[in-house]
Amino acid sequence: MNSATRMVHVWDASTRLFHWLATALVAAAYATWRLNLMLWHERIGDVLLTLLLFRVLWGVFGSETARFSRFLVSPRAAVQYLMRGQRYEPARRVGHNPAGGWMVLVLLFLLFGETLSGLYVANDIADVGPFTDIAPAWVADTIAALHTIFWDALVAAIALHLLAILVYTVALRQDLLVPMITGTKLLPQSVAAPRIVSRTRAIFLIAASAAAAATLVKCL
Repeated sequence: MNSATRMVHVWDASTRLFHWLATALVAAAYATWRLNLMLWHERIGDVLLTLLLFRVLWGVFGSETARFSRFLVSPRAAVQYLMRGQRYEPARRVGHNPAGGWMVLVLLFLLFGETLSGLYVANDIADVGPFTDIAPAWVADTIAALHTIFWDALVAAIALHLLAILVYTVALRQDLLVPMITGTKLLPQSVAAPRIVSRTRAIFLIAASAAAAATLVKCL
């Protein structure tokens, strides 16, 4: 470290906890499915749905680097960013880059699709969902098929995400992993630190997300 750089708090605790808890829950969901522990599989899906709802709220009301308005750009801008190849500015970027922002959106979409379709599939099997009796057979079959499709797409997206991290680490010499653990990143003095909101707001939003998830579980 020299006088022209400093450690900056770029990722708040809530964003980091969501990232690692979601990672652990996806792995646990796969393990419980393979071991045929379906009751635990369903419970993990419920917790994951709560986290996903929280991440959406946090993307609107959370810290600056977690907000969708901060890192989402047009698809064209993301493609142009990727086409620049080695001409990145990793030392000056505070949060997600344009391509990384779209990866966040894709992963959230696939995780939502997997959890919501899983809720219906589980209720259809147990005959406890309020929509189970009124939904046509072809709807139930389609949702069950989507549950598998979403999972396959999610695995592919995760693999692409891990590959991107490896490329950034080896080729571009930019560590994306450690900042998501520690929350801090070495940046030039001229780069402004992002605004970090209070944990009280995070607690309120996770409570609201849990209530919303419980409602969805009962409805689906």
